[in-house]
Parts: sequence; structure tokens; C-alpha cells
Amino acid sequence: MNVGFVSPTLLAGLFTLFLAGCATPRLSAFPAEGFTPLNNDARVWHELGGEAYAGEVSRLLGPAINKVESVHGLPFERLPRVYVCSTPPCFSRLVPIPGYTAAVLPGEILTLSPKLDLEENERLPGILAHELSHLHLGQRLGHYTADLPIWFHEGLASLVADGGGAEFSSDEDACNAWDSGRRIDFAQLDTAKKRHRAADFKMSIHQFYRQAWRFLQYLQRRDPGGFAAMLRDLQAGKPFLDAVADTYRISLERLGLEFEFDSR
Repeated sequence: MNVGFVSPTLLAGLFTLFLAGCATPRLSAFPAEGFTPLNNDARVWHELGGEAYAGEVSRLLGPAINKVESVHGLPFERLPRVYVCSTPPCFSRLVPIPGYTAAVLPGEILTLSPKLDLEENERLPGILAHELSHLHLGQRLGHYTADLPIWFHEGLASLVADGGGAEFSSDEDACNAWDSGRRIDFAQLDTAKKRHRAADFKMSIHQFYRQAWRFLQYLQRRDPGGFAAMLRDLQAGKPFLDAVADTYRISLERLGLEFEFDSR
């Protein structure tokens, strides 16, 4: 996540630990020892015994990179590197907060937990693409910049990943939250001192991800060419509200009011 993903049973206890969306927890310095590059693919480094897992990540990495670059509209500035943990102790020394299955750490370090090789293997393609979206944006704007709202970071990453990261909330679940008044205020901007997270809108993290994803999907469908140009402008440093207004010719507040969340 810059980011981490939590299982539903851990959500309630972890709200206070999430500083931003997928989250940027206080993490230990990255210990590179114990990892070795995969044969024939230096983009993927793995723990001893994790060659098969790393091989699967290697096969998924090229298509995931292409998907990120296609949606973001720009190439990666630096080739991504993925660190694959095949045991829980390996991952917990990098990400000492329980409940995560992936994270982007400061220094452009994308790490994956063994859960994505075992009980949550079906999530691996989506989570890899989601994390790469965060990494790509971070290369140009900085690690999880407050210049963009958390909902935009997470909505864009889930859009790239075709819903990856929002799997633990269905459209029906997120729509019910929306209809009950638990909805993202898309016009409410973040600052370095105040980041608006899922709890601020009285919803679960995955409901938050799903609403953000569907709103970004709505913006993309409303004006595909304009959406692509807006992303390029944002990555060039254009202020968020200016980029939105120049693309859609109406305010972000108005766009939020015109968006209707529908689970059908």
C-alpha cells in the first residue's frame, strides 16, 4: 500500500494504525540481507525457499507494469523491484504491524507477504497491480503525497487493478453504506496534517476503497480522454482541483453530487 491490506477480522482494531488509505505505518529500515535476485529476472528478489513464489510474481510483473503505465499514461521513472517473502517472519520484520499482505515502503520498496502465495493467492495479480500504481505515482509525486486525497490514491490503484484491494467489500455492501449516508466526501481535500481516511466517513477500509474505485471509474467513463489528460497533468504537478476543473469544467463537489453509486 504505500500500503497494506488487512483481513476483515482485523479491520476494527487497525483503524488507528492506518495513516493513509492502504496506510503508511512507521516501518523499520529495509534490511536487504536475506534476499536474492530471481534467476533471469533481477526485478524480483526473494527469500531463500521462495523461488516458486518469486517465479509467479515474475510472470505477473510485466503485464502489471503495462497495465499501470497504460492507465497512468506514463512509464515508470525507475524499474520497479519487488521483494517476495515466503515466510511470515520475513514479512513481519519489514512490516511489523499485523494484518498486511503487501506494502510499498519508503525508498520504492514493494514487498509481498506469503499470504499472497498461499491462502490469498487469487488476490496476487490485483494486489501487485494496486501496489505498483502507488509506486508509480510515488516516483513522481513522493511517497503517498497529501496533495492528492487518500480516496484518489486508493481509487486509482484499485482502478488500475480492476478492483484489486477492494475485494473485501462488494458493490452491494458499499452501496448500502452510501445510501445510509456513510459515503466519501470527494470535495474534502487532505493536508499534511489531516488525511481523511475510511473512519472519517464511518465506513470500513474496503468500503472506502470500493467507493473510491467506482468514483474514479465514473470519471474515466464520463470523459476517457480528459481523464487520461488529467492523470498526466497531476503527475506533472498540477494542483488537484485545477486538474479536475480543467478536465470536467465543473467543480469536484459537483462531480461528487452527480455521481450515483449503484450496485446493480
